Amino acid sequence: MNTAFPGLSPEKVWYYFGEICKIPRPSKKEKLISEYIVSVARRLNLENEIDDTGNILIRKQASDGYSHFPVVILQSHIDMVCEKNSDTDHDFDTDPIVPRIDGEWVKATDTTLGADDGIGVATQLAILEATDIEHGPLEMLFTIDEETGLTGAKGLKPGFLKGNILLNLDSEDEGELFIGCAGGQDTKILMNYSRVAVNYDFTGFQIKVSGLQGGHSGDDINKGRGNAVKILNRLLWSASHLFEIRISEIDGGNLRNAIAREAFANIIVPNRFSSDFIPFVKKFNSILKDEFRITEPNLLISHHSTELPSFLIDLSTQDRLLNALYACPHGVIAMSADVPNFVETSTNLASVKMTEKIIEIGTSQRSSSEHGKEDVLNMVESVFRLAGGKITHNDGYPGWTPNPKSPILDVTRNAYIKLFNQDPKVLAIHAGLECGLIGEQYPGIDMISFGPTIKGAHSPDERLEIITVQKFWDLTLEVLKNIVA
Repeated sequence: MNTAFPGLSPEKVWYYFGEICKIPRPSKKEKLISEYIVSVARRLNLENEIDDTGNILIRKQASDGYSHFPVVILQSHIDMVCEKNSDTDHDFDTDPIVPRIDGEWVKATDTTLGADDGIGVATQLAILEATDIEHGPLEMLFTIDEETGLTGAKGLKPGFLKGNILLNLDSEDEGELFIGCAGGQDTKILMNYSRVAVNYDFTGFQIKVSGLQGGHSGDDINKGRGNAVKILNRLLWSASHLFEIRISEIDGGNLRNAIAREAFANIIVPNRFSSDFIPFVKKFNSILKDEFRITEPNLLISHHSTELPSFLIDLSTQDRLLNALYACPHGVIAMSADVPNFVETSTNLASVKMTEKIIEIGTSQRSSSEHGKEDVLNMVESVFRLAGGKITHNDGYPGWTPNPKSPILDVTRNAYIKLFNQDPKVLAIHAGLECGLIGEQYPGIDMISFGPTIKGAHSPDERLEIITVQKFWDLTLEVLKNIVA
């Protein structure tokens, strides 16, 4: 009985998605969802194994008459991005996601929904349970920690998979087939600071940027959305020159692959400027609301008085931090010369956090060109090196080079035309897919990525379009019964 989504079809997909929503599954904390997936395999008496990294592989024999078909791998990741509104009391380690039907969409309540990539996982489980669909031998691959490091895909070893055709179920626009993706790398910056005493001839304020859409740092980077860290820093930079403000705390953004939606700073303003500071903030709010009136209609820059803080960031570090954040690039760096309207290179100023002695800035860079990726990495590094920061880069992940002559592309495109009487779009995506890493471990594997429509991924506005889940299911089954050797 599908209690979470009554009346929605395909029933088994929605049933499993409802069950998945009940299970906490932050990145790097996938134990409970892993146990659930394995329990489904055991209940269905299906062969299953877990590799040293934590990826799950479940094998299902071919349906009658399809044993001569090649082995096909279906793949999704089991973790989710955990973002919530700041005024929401939700613990992603223990609390279930609370989904709801809202017209033509399924949404969560003040948190990410986890349709990225819970709906792919649910589809795989529904196929494993089904006894009335046509397919060759299947391998269901469930990878871990896609959202914060692609750890599962990186940890795959040659020989774990037997198939040479892979359907990645982790795309977010129905009617689009993806055959390539950008590579990416993260840049982390650490800046030491000293705590200094507060001069009591000051007034305390908290400045907050809220109401932004946020979104995926790859898919949404070209949509002109506001970055809360950049907006807050712009205000603080100006206020430091006009009013000699001092900063006690600054905090904004959360995840490397999400555009910062909210940010705040606790500051002090010399009393001689306090009467002028409030009108300045109000005017700044008005200016920014006009600038972002199309892309961020709910942008709000608010202020309220606070008690004086117990310490301040030393002035030298404050100046270097504000200048570096202002100069740090964010957004589209280059568009593709080969693919119309396709972002080639971008960078995301993702977060600013503080500990007792360190300010940590998180950024991520993407490009479908390795040279472009190297260039934007160097661009970000050079800004913070000038500011005295300690810079580190993670290992990153490779892109997935498009193959327009891919056999699985032909099968999938023809299946789409047959089902829906229209030609799907064939694209590359400016986001990281596990296909790049899987292709690195399994050279020559033929891959394609598709999925239902998900909007607002990586933000509490995430929503899943109901009608496209049925189309996604139908397309997946049509592809499976048409993959011949």
